[in-house]
Amino acid sequence: MSDSNTTQRHWAVTVVVVCLAQFMVILDATITNVALPSIQSDLHFSASDLQWVVNVYMLVFGGFLLLGGRAGDIFGRRRLFLIGISLFTFASLLDGLATSPAFLVAARALQGLGAALVSPAALSIITTTVPEGPDRAKALGAFAAISGGGGAVGLLLGGLLTDALSWEWVFFVNVPVGLIALALALRFVPESKAEEARGGFDLVGAFLVTSGLVLLTYTIVKAESFGWGSGRTLGLGAASVALLVAFGAVQQRRAAPLVNLAIFRTRTLATANAATLLLMGGMNAFFYFSSLYFQQIQGYNALESGAAFIPMTVGIIAGSVISQKLIAQFGVKAVLLGGFALGAAGLAWMTMLTPDSSYITGFVPGIALLALGIGNAFVPLTLIATGGVDAEHQGLASGLFNTSQQIGGALGLAVLSTVATSATNGGSDNALVHGYTTAFAVGAALLVAAVAVIAVSLRSKEANASAAAAEGVEVEALVAA
Repeated sequence: MSDSNTTQRHWAVTVVVVCLAQFMVILDATITNVALPSIQSDLHFSASDLQWVVNVYMLVFGGFLLLGGRAGDIFGRRRLFLIGISLFTFASLLDGLATSPAFLVAARALQGLGAALVSPAALSIITTTVPEGPDRAKALGAFAAISGGGGAVGLLLGGLLTDALSWEWVFFVNVPVGLIALALALRFVPESKAEEARGGFDLVGAFLVTSGLVLLTYTIVKAESFGWGSGRTLGLGAASVALLVAFGAVQQRRAAPLVNLAIFRTRTLATANAATLLLMGGMNAFFYFSSLYFQQIQGYNALESGAAFIPMTVGIIAGSVISQKLIAQFGVKAVLLGGFALGAAGLAWMTMLTPDSSYITGFVPGIALLALGIGNAFVPLTLIATGGVDAEHQGLASGLFNTSQQIGGALGLAVLSTVATSATNGGSDNALVHGYTTAFAVGAALLVAAVAVIAVSLRSKEANASAAAAEGVEVEALVAA
């Protein structure tokens, strides 16, 4: 009994450590949003270049996730986790010490690379360390809550640190947290890797897929300034597609490919990634435009703007807790459909905002619906994204799932920024709000599209079986008859 308790405490600490690291990398995608005016003023960013403080992090994060996931399977998940935390912490220090726009953007790119090593390793460490059953379900639920709520917490924390100290502290805060996570990981996180890692590391495949994803994201981000139909945009888009097609061709010929393309035959994994891509496209744009609405229209300072997102954090955590009970009663597919529908309703509510809208009646109902929807969606998405995949490919599955989050966020923000700009006619408050609400409407459409994808592509039995595999329970016990 004593040995059992000791083992349980050991993996429980492991879960805390990996969730702490995941929290750092997720919140860093949004923590800078409310600090952007201060960063722009101090480092003299141009209006067009300021977006890269946010976008370069997501771009590099998303572009290197597959490499990070597969490298963890081959070289060891703990090893990649430690390297990632070290790199992320060092880059955070450089961020805070930045004295020019180029310095900060380069450091943010390095930070994104560290995040790309940490995030897939974190999820695969949980799925290969925590024993099957209710304990794994709780661990995955905590991980999903962190993944879904980290962005909202980042806005609050960013506002608090910027207002109380300075913008540099939105980066410096990661240094002590990273060092603590590193020390705990060295003590409590066990090593694991794929048992069969023959054929070495597919560097060619890694270069092609990473270059293709990074170039595709860059193309979408810059299309607003280049023009969607310009030769530069079309040329860059064609080049990114060519790289990804070449990657697929190379993978077909490799004995030990970076990405075993057969993994996409797993319907639950493919559906989870497609739905996540759409969800993050709407969610990240919501954070961005809501921050602008509060500061540019309502006149909030950084702290007030961050505090306005408290209901978002509470709602996501509540939704994550509720979802586990709903899954047991109604099944995975029903909870997913309900979560995305709630999220779409929340964004639709936001389309009614005006410059004079009240925070309580104009903003809170929408954010509550969106937060509960996201919380309900993230837990089952996490379960079905990894539950149907064997232990040998957990790192790859985790990398794919996290790639969908970051690429979806980067592409969604780029596309909806273009939509908002196109819908803004003039510089008045009414014109700006019209641009924001138009972006919210397109974001709601993305979530409705995710509902359609889930309804058509996901089969209830497969989804429940995948979630049961992730939790280590019998399928019959997952859904009440």
